Amino acid sequence: MAEGERIYMVGQTQMRAAALEPALYLVATPIGNLSDITLRALESLAGADILACEDTRVTRILLERYGIRRRLMAYHEHNAAEAGPKLITALNEGRSVALCSDAGTPLVSDPGFRLVGEAVEAGHRVVPIPGASSTLAALSIAGLPSDAFFFAGFLPVKDRQRRSRLQDVARIPGTLIFFESPRRLAASLNAMLDVLGDRPAAVARELTKTFEEARRGTLAELAAHYAKADTPKGEIVVCVGPPLAEAAAEGVDVDRLLLDLARDMPASKAAGEAAKMTGQSKQDLFRRLVALRDGKDG
Repeated sequence: MAEGERIYMVGQTQMRAAALEPALYLVATPIGNLSDITLRALESLAGADILACEDTRVTRILLERYGIRRRLMAYHEHNAAEAGPKLITALNEGRSVALCSDAGTPLVSDPGFRLVGEAVEAGHRVVPIPGASSTLAALSIAGLPSDAFFFAGFLPVKDRQRRSRLQDVARIPGTLIFFESPRRLAASLNAMLDVLGDRPAAVARELTKTFEEARRGTLAELAAHYAKADTPKGEIVVCVGPPLAEAAAEGVDVDRLLLDLARDMPASKAAGEAAKMTGQSKQDLFRRLVALRDGKDG
């Protein structure tokens, strides 16, 4: 074996990974099925001078599956301030650093972006090692437009903040993608229905795993289903279709939207939020809300 090479296994075949050139490597790992790993990812995990990961216990399972024996360094939300400078020091010393998350592509809902920013600022090369992503996996099977999409991460826990966040993204002209916890799914779907309107959507659960499931329908249908169903298990991705332009133009549910918003905020602000969500004039919507409150048709 040449100097610097490390061994790993693909099936029954023993492979050799050469030492990586100095750089920060962002290595995507499987989101459930351990076979969803690329050969380049294995080479990077085996060949880097330093291997940093979110949870050493989780990454250890992947490494053992492919016969990779490495010391691991934890890098996560709670120790980034301490571990980050150590990794930058290693890069400054001309060493290679591979970073992986527990599952999927680094930097998606994890603190890796801080390390990348520090590495770029210090003049180091950052190399993507692409692979699995629950965001793109869910979008690919959702049956929704995929030419434009926005990843919104996790919604806030509290209902008022959740609805405010949904209002912020309501007019984005593309499919919206959210992560959600099983116990908050029903409440989030209900909030999405109220704020975004009855758009087509999909709930993807346990992607690439044994109990993988994709449920498609309108937000009203999905909200009704999960309001009655047992709390689902596993990791969940929710995809919601783009704004329904024709519905906004025809004023479908605008009255309901105005009245719902006006329950929690002054009329002027409610009209402004409705304007963001529908593309209609704030002044016209304000007058419409006043008319509704006065019992007029408008």
